[in-house]
Amino acid sequence: MVHKIIENVLSEGRYRLYEHEALQLLRDYNLPVPKIGIATTPEEAVNIAETIGYPIVLKIISPDIVHKSDVGGVLINLKDANEVKHGFIKIIENVKKHKSDAKIIGILVQQMVSQGLEVIVGSIKDKFFEHVIIFGLGGIFTEILKDISMRVLPITRNDVEEMIREIKAYPILLGYRGLPKRDLESLVQLILNFSKVLEDNPVISECDLNPVIVLEEGKGSYIVDARIIIKPE
Repeated sequence: MVHKIIENVLSEGRYRLYEHEALQLLRDYNLPVPKIGIATTPEEAVNIAETIGYPIVLKIISPDIVHKSDVGGVLINLKDANEVKHGFIKIIENVKKHKSDAKIIGILVQQMVSQGLEVIVGSIKDKFFEHVIIFGLGGIFTEILKDISMRVLPITRNDVEEMIREIKAYPILLGYRGLPKRDLESLVQLILNFSKVLEDNPVISECDLNPVIVLEEGKGSYIVDARIIIKPE
């Protein structure tokens, strides 16, 4: 079984899903992603933002731009229609300055998620063990601390709970030294649902959900950014 979004990507000769495609695929598996829309004009961006509700995040969608933040392709915490309109224009200007001939698909208009603890959930496809799921602290800490745990698919709830407990930063998730306890149940379910995505779509060779924002206990977890790369078998 392969998801229709991936089939469409392969039919176009692409190997990397655009971010809105990746987020929609995850949403189809009941994974928690913020509300999104795709805009090609400032007016469309405002209309989508008004429907989603403020604050808003804007991100460039372009096959020629890999690291969006490095070229000014991301704006966060936009609080009203005027900021969204001018933010749209600013992102296009920033990208064109960096790469004048960049192909622009549009601007991702995304609901901004409350601040929380950033973790990473990802996968690589090992030639010996098939899909391996990775969990650890997200954001800038992923490469600096290298505090991760791994499991080979298929996984059970017990496997996921062990993965979470294995990282050295686990006490932070429990509410270390006055920090709020994080919503571990939503995180466990998120990883289990993610494993289903991988099992159903063996053509996925790499996937990074980074960051996943884990809110306070009872408030859920959200996938803010997603990168999916596919490799035809």
